[in-house]
Amino acid sequence: MIRVLIVDDEALVRAGLRMILGPAEGIEVVGEAADGSGAVAAVAGHRPDVVLMDVRMPGTDGLTALKEVRRAAHPPHVVMLTTFDLDDHVHTALRHGAAGFLLKDTSPRDLAAAIRTVAEGSAMLAPRVTKRLIDVFAGLESADAVRARERLSVLTGREEEVVRALARGLPNAGIGRELAMGESTVKAHVSSALAKLGLSNRVQVALLARDAGWG
Repeated sequence: MIRVLIVDDEALVRAGLRMILGPAEGIEVVGEAADGSGAVAAVAGHRPDVVLMDVRMPGTDGLTALKEVRRAAHPPHVVMLTTFDLDDHVHTALRHGAAGFLLKDTSPRDLAAAIRTVAEGSAMLAPRVTKRLIDVFAGLESADAVRARERLSVLTGREEEVVRALARGLPNAGIGRELAMGESTVKAHVSSALAKLGLSNRVQVALLARDAGWG
């Protein structure tokens, strides 16, 4: 059972998300919080697997809470929620370890699928958010690319191939087919790359690879 915590300052939004996720197979809503400080306390109390957290909240906002939550000994996967497809905080949230970024108009089926995806250790971005990131990275300065390539230089040749494929948005199965390796081997290379780079999830690896121009 995937344990989910809902964080949003609007009670109606929290109630709506709870209603959507209630019937979802394999998902249990274990708690709610109305702001970022409440989210940090609720994570400690409920030990959720996944946190659905609004970006913009009064008091302690979602980005601040995200940083605190990710410092926990066993941090949950955090999916940030927003009503804006051009939210300026997308890039910052992903840099701070968010496992996903979804719009609040995401369909119930896609929301449940996103929770299952991030609970398994993968990432989930709304299509419009992905488009925004591509547009941002298209304008990166060359100095950023140089620094990114220097960080990535610690990878082995095979790890680099996997990360390059990951940066193009391929799932593990697709990477395995392209590089003629099993999914378990792909996962092992991704885990090794994460450890060497000091990153917490594959979204961060993909962003770094895009910085380097590998996308």
